[in-house]
Amino acid sequence: MFSTHPLAYAWANRARFVSELQEFVTFPSVSARRENAGDIGRCAEWLASHLREIGMQRVMVVPTRGHPIVYADWLGAPDRPTIIIYGHYDVQPADPLDQWQSPPFAGVVRGNHLYGRGASDDKGQMFAHLKALESCLRTSGRLPVNVKCLFEGEEEIGSPSFAPFLEQQRAGLEADVIVVSDSAMPSADRPAITYAMRGALSLELEVTGPESDLHDGVFGGIVNNPLKGLCDIVSGLHAKTGRIAIPGFYDRVYKVSQKERGFMASQGPTNAELMKNAHTNMCWGERGFTLYERTTIRPSLTVSGIAGGHQGAGPKSIIPSRALAKLNFRLVPDQDPAEIDALVRSHIARLTPFTLQSRTKTYVTARPVLIDRHHRFIRAAAAACQKAFRAAPVFVRSGGTNPAVAAFQHTLNIPIALIGFGLPDDQIHAPNERFHLPNLYKGIATSILLMHAVAHEPRRSLGPPASALTQRHEP
Repeated sequence: MFSTHPLAYAWANRARFVSELQEFVTFPSVSARRENAGDIGRCAEWLASHLREIGMQRVMVVPTRGHPIVYADWLGAPDRPTIIIYGHYDVQPADPLDQWQSPPFAGVVRGNHLYGRGASDDKGQMFAHLKALESCLRTSGRLPVNVKCLFEGEEEIGSPSFAPFLEQQRAGLEADVIVVSDSAMPSADRPAITYAMRGALSLELEVTGPESDLHDGVFGGIVNNPLKGLCDIVSGLHAKTGRIAIPGFYDRVYKVSQKERGFMASQGPTNAELMKNAHTNMCWGERGFTLYERTTIRPSLTVSGIAGGHQGAGPKSIIPSRALAKLNFRLVPDQDPAEIDALVRSHIARLTPFTLQSRTKTYVTARPVLIDRHHRFIRAAAAACQKAFRAAPVFVRSGGTNPAVAAFQHTLNIPIALIGFGLPDDQIHAPNERFHLPNLYKGIATSILLMHAVAHEPRRSLGPPASALTQRHEP
């Protein structure tokens, strides 16, 4: 009855897999916008239905205070290890819409790429694992290991419901290794395993002055301008050297050894490669570090948005009553987001002119992640990558942040294999996002091979795989 090998099944069904991924991408599952809440719900139900269809034993759409988490498991191998597969089905907003060459939620295939918002981040990458599960279940009727799937709908807004979910459901989420595909490879022929990610702190700074906008001819020179005050505060967050000028900010930054920096240089991108990926010939930042080091082992601060005053065409003679700035910090071991938040607020208070008022609101916090790249499960992941891509993976650090991965490490303390199937030019978070379809096929193969490799590893515990996930998560 079951004679086809999973890899052969996956290859024979690749056209259908692409068609299904196209359907997955058509859901405008934008977690940041209330008007897309219905789309998020429909996407979660579609995903749950698909998991049931491929043969997972138990599937649930678990409500949270925000968007639902889709859970599925197959626990038919009591003597084998257990893998948690994580992914997120929510996506970034698609604007600016006029810069897309095809509709962002159409899932259009052109050449070797599938275009659409979420195609790479993260629907395409997580879908590779679903198709690996299907390929095993449809060919042998079972999986080589126990599997628990956790697919969330809030990663793009900082995963606010995920850490509470993990805390409440910890007993039912016992596993040997967590597999996450939500990152990039250096190139299509060069697979990668990420072993470190920066943490994050996202803030909104508001500066206010007069109760309403004022005529600058009547009041200019006697009323302080909140927009200028905001600019002065923002300029005081950086020193001219590129370092962040907040007192105490670097006190707990982990000092990376020269040996580790040498390893990073042998595995990571060069300055030229990073500048090419950024489409620039000018670099900036903290002196004494390569560009790769600046984006991975050093913290950073980005002013990602600023607003205030007249934004329309032509002049308008006003002193605006308020101004806003969006601040995004990336943090490294051993920085604590809560401690940095307090330092930032104190520094902003010192910089705020007495003639104005400032208010700071925290949106996202996430801890940095550091993984032992020598762990046996990580080495098993590397072996699977090498077989699927026919090239040894590089071990890289990421400058990005995944709050769910940080929550996994802090709450479950389970080894995490971060295997990226995206490419640097996938345009994630930008118009014309795309997923390289050969990476979908090789990602499926990697996942199949990884499950078989993990099946031969010793388990962390001798008891049966835990399956105590409650039917309903209490928000």
